[in-house]
Formats: sequence, C-alpha cells, structure tokens
Amino acid sequence: MEPDDIVDALGSVLGAEITDLKRLTGGASRETWSFHADGERRILQRERSGAIRSGAMPSEAALIRAADDAGVPVARVLASGAGDDALQTGYLIAEFVEGETIARKILRDDEFDAARASFAADCGRALAAIHAIDPGTVPDLDRVDQMKQYREILDAFGDPIPAFELAFAWLDEHRPEGTGDAVVHGDFRLGNLMVGSDGLRAVVDWELAHLGDPMEDLGWLCVRAWRFRGEQPVGGIGTYDDLFASYSAATGVDVDPDVVRWWEVLGTLKWGVMCIIQARAHLDGHSRSVELAAIGRRVCENEHDLLLLLAPDVLATATARGEVPPLVEPSMHGRPTAAELVEAVREYIDDDVRQNTTGRTAFHGRVASNVLATVQRELEVGPAMAAEHVGRLGGLGVGSEEDLVTAIREGRFDDRLDEVYRVVAETVVAKLRVANPDHFPTK
Repeated sequence: MEPDDIVDALGSVLGAEITDLKRLTGGASRETWSFHADGERRILQRERSGAIRSGAMPSEAALIRAADDAGVPVARVLASGAGDDALQTGYLIAEFVEGETIARKILRDDEFDAARASFAADCGRALAAIHAIDPGTVPDLDRVDQMKQYREILDAFGDPIPAFELAFAWLDEHRPEGTGDAVVHGDFRLGNLMVGSDGLRAVVDWELAHLGDPMEDLGWLCVRAWRFRGEQPVGGIGTYDDLFASYSAATGVDVDPDVVRWWEVLGTLKWGVMCIIQARAHLDGHSRSVELAAIGRRVCENEHDLLLLLAPDVLATATARGEVPPLVEPSMHGRPTAAELVEAVREYIDDDVRQNTTGRTAFHGRVASNVLATVQRELEVGPAMAAEHVGRLGGLGVGSEEDLVTAIREGRFDDRLDEVYRVVAETVVAKLRVANPDHFPTK
C-alpha cells in the first residue's frame, strides 16, 4: 500500500483524523509506522505481503493485552486485524511509548544512568510478570523442542560447523529438567526493550513468543551478542545476581544458575544459526542486502562465544597465539594489490559516503565499510590461515570440517575431546581475527 492509502485505511479503522504518517523501519516480515490519530501519536505494525507468519498479528495483539493485564510494561494495543479489512494485511496499532531501544545509547548515554542502575532488576520483574501470564488466555502459542528445531535447520543448510556440533553434544549431555511451562517472550533483550531515563518502560516485539521453560528468557537476555560490548552479563549492564534476585523476589522461584547457563549456551547457538538463516536470505536472492550478507560473517562470533562458555581456558590459549603473519607472494597484477584496492574503497565510503548521508543509508555505509575491512584482512592473511587450518585437521586425522562434524556426532572423538576443542578453538580464533577482531574480550 502507498502511504496515502495507509492514511485512508487507518482513518477507516480508527474513525479518526490521521496525520504525520512516517515510516520508521522495514524489517523482513513487517513494516513499522508512526502517525497521529486525532492528535495522539500511535504506532502501526503491518505485515509485509508473503510474511512467514501471515495473519498472526491478532494473536500477538491478544498476547500483548494478556501481558498488560499481568502487569508487564507494554505499549497498549488499540486495534488489530488479520488482513480482512482496509489495511489488507495483518496489523497491530498501539499507543506510542516514549523511550529508547538503541542499545549503544542505553549503554553509554548519561541520560540513562539511573536506568542502567535498575536495569537487571527491572528485567527480572518484567520477566516474572510475563511468565505469570495464563497460557489459557493465549491459545495460539506453540511449544517447540528448540534443540531439535535448530539442529534440523543447520543440517538442512549443510554447513559443517564443529564448534556448533560440540555445543549440541554439550547441551544434550547437560540438558536440565524443565523448570515449568510458561509463556516465554522468546526475544527478551536489548533492542526489544523500550528504556527511559527512569528505567524499563515497555517490552516490544512479541512475534517469537511461545510456550516453554521460563529460564529460556533469562538465558537469552544474557547471551553475549545482546551485551553490545558491555562488560556485564545482563544486557551488558547488570549482574546475574541482581537479575536472579529480582526474578526470585517476584516469583518465589529460586533460580538455578546452571539451568540459566544451559539456556545461555543454547541461545548463543540459536543466534549463530539465525545468522546463517539471514545470510542465506541474501545468498539465495530472497532479500539481497549488504546487511544480511555481513551477518553471515558473524557466525564465528557465536562460535567464539560458545567456546568462551564451554572451554574458556582452551580459547584463551588459542587467542594468545597472536596474529598469523601474511603469506606474502608476488602478484602478477602489481600494485595496488587487491587488499590495497579494497582499502581505498573503504576509505571512500568512510570519508565521503558516510559523512554526507544519514539514516539507513549511513548505517548501510558503516556496514559496507566493515564488510570491506573483513575482505581486506582475508586477502592479507587468509591464505596463511587456510594452510594452518588444513594442518590442524590433518593432525586429527580428518580431511574437512564436514568429516570432523560427523566424527563428533558419532562419538569417535569422545576420548580426544581436549584435542578437538583445541583445534576448533584455534580455527575459530583465526576466523574471528578476519571477521571481527573487535569481538575478542578486552580483559
């Protein structure tokens, strides 16, 4: 629909004068718009045509209303539909909540000093309220075995990733008994939390909600990817102790840190598979995007974070080996080399494109610059790293990562796991040095 058509449709649905319609974001499955209805600011989320969960917005609206009734801070739902009225596709209209969702601002701006101090406790209380929602009031939620789900997705892509295979084995061996069956938000993290100067104001983006173990939400919140380079485990801001104490005080449930850690490991693995899914959307032509392409090189960040959870000493030893020197060979093409040409283009994007654009274009300029930096590093040191990688696999007696994954899954390395972890850690560190050396912990 064109903007003028959306204005007319909103007026029909709400019976109000619609002004100031503005597009805010454009995700893969839904659009988000801001507008005023009779002078009051509102938010519209509208499914894109062909969305995977088409028609799910009324169920999501019912869930948010149930969350509101349970005391969860949310943006109150005003209207919703499945696409059988003027708005043509599934939609949800909600009150506008003033606040910030951009993680780097919440983590660093002085305005949020007080909010950071209460963040972990606020999250504990909000999660307690979410998990108190009566599942009977939201009958459309699914229950899924996520280990099975994500293994099947990874196998369907055919990407052999030894670090992920080691994580699956660990998760299978240490799987805890369930700690209850509750409504789970499914994506409770910085980026989906509206934060004001006084603290948490609203939990948003409920499209991944399902039935499951409530500890899943606590573990997902603590996944390292959602710390955005902050030092603390809870969103980069708060401590495990503060989160657990707040949740326990609100629910009367003692939180087992080992169970939350299990879900943190699974969450890290899930985000790694999700990165592959998003990169494949670009590679398969479904949604060509430099942003989605770049996410494919973030898979190794999750490999690293899994090893940080499962074998930190081995990872530290691999990291301490230092940079791999370039394999210098003369080029028939002369100077500038391919790496130097990439560097020149990156400098142009940084110095000209990004300095003279704003909004999504400027953001994609930053992504493109980061992509070129990755390419430059791979051109410089990739051949030497590849040679070392072949040698490591040969030391284990396998010829490829696919062979290694098969051997791990079949248990053929159960008596050599220390050696396998060392080889995998050294490979992951090499990949991360190319993809994003800033991801290594600073201490």
